[in-house]
Amino acid sequence: MPPKYQAIADELRIHIEAGKYAESDSLPTEFAIAEEYRVSRQTVRQALSLLVRDGLIEKRQGSGSRIVRHSLDRGGARPVTVAVVTTYISDYIFPGILREVEKTLAQHNCTPSLFSTQNHVDSERKILKNLLSMPISGALVEGCKTALPNPNIDLYRQLLDNGIPLVFMHGIYGDLPGALSVMDDNAGGGRMLVEYLYRKGHRSIAGIFKSDDLQGIQRYAGYIDALRDLGLPMDDSHVFWYGTEAKEALLSGGSMDRIDPALEGCTAVVCYNDEIAYRLIAHLLKRGVRVPEDMAVVSFDNSQYSELCPVRITSLSHGKYNVGRMAGELLIRMLNGEPCRSETAPWELMVKDSG
Repeated sequence: MPPKYQAIADELRIHIEAGKYAESDSLPTEFAIAEEYRVSRQTVRQALSLLVRDGLIEKRQGSGSRIVRHSLDRGGARPVTVAVVTTYISDYIFPGILREVEKTLAQHNCTPSLFSTQNHVDSERKILKNLLSMPISGALVEGCKTALPNPNIDLYRQLLDNGIPLVFMHGIYGDLPGALSVMDDNAGGGRMLVEYLYRKGHRSIAGIFKSDDLQGIQRYAGYIDALRDLGLPMDDSHVFWYGTEAKEALLSGGSMDRIDPALEGCTAVVCYNDEIAYRLIAHLLKRGVRVPEDMAVVSFDNSQYSELCPVRITSLSHGKYNVGRMAGELLIRMLNGEPCRSETAPWELMVKDSG
């Protein structure tokens, strides 16, 4: 996991770029930031030093942290506001995705207005109602619990009916045929990981997947199809499912033993993402299970977790592709009236130490 000061700096950077502090043109005090994130003022100072280094703020004695404004105006044109709605902001892969979104929009004189749902449909509904009253020109959206029926489809339809272009990231709802998306090749990735483990000699392969996001369902689909096509056992008891509400308890470490029964009799496991794989490997090593000698672990995203793990994680990477950049570019083409269609980001396997 990244240092706490890095995570705070990433979140503050996103807030600055989204215009959250436009009225005051300065950040909250060190004390206020420390209180909000429940960290020491020294940690806050480390975070702010990164923003100074990147030219986003200036530290002035007695007046706090002043935001350095860089105009997005190109040739005198008025900037266009684009809503960016994601489940999370500073967690996991989201800072990298959001940085690419902001960079892409800025290149086309668009300013992002950022919202986070925490993957809760009630928060999503409040945000969508707010968007309907805002003068936005388009929206980039990561929907909530995209594997489940969504009670907010009516508001998405209103946005589409109002002529607001929508581009969904990572998942999309079948009830919105007029919307476009940029998604991972989830099923292809699930198949790729199983086929890789098969070539390594594994014949009993477990899986850990998220149940309420479309990514998890599609990754499972590729996993189970590959098991069938390779003639490998397809045992439901070797698949562990978890949802958003169970995520925190699972990642806390105290509940990882719930996964153990699914791994019984297996020599390898496909994980939903690096975050889960990181915690699983730590749990296995604590139990005296060797990785990869006793249990190979492979995953998705090739994130920082892959490198920071005690056993570097073999994981799928998007390489030169970034869903945030792809979604931003797709929305720009829609705003320009160009013919558009949904896109898929392919995977590239990064073989490391865990499998």
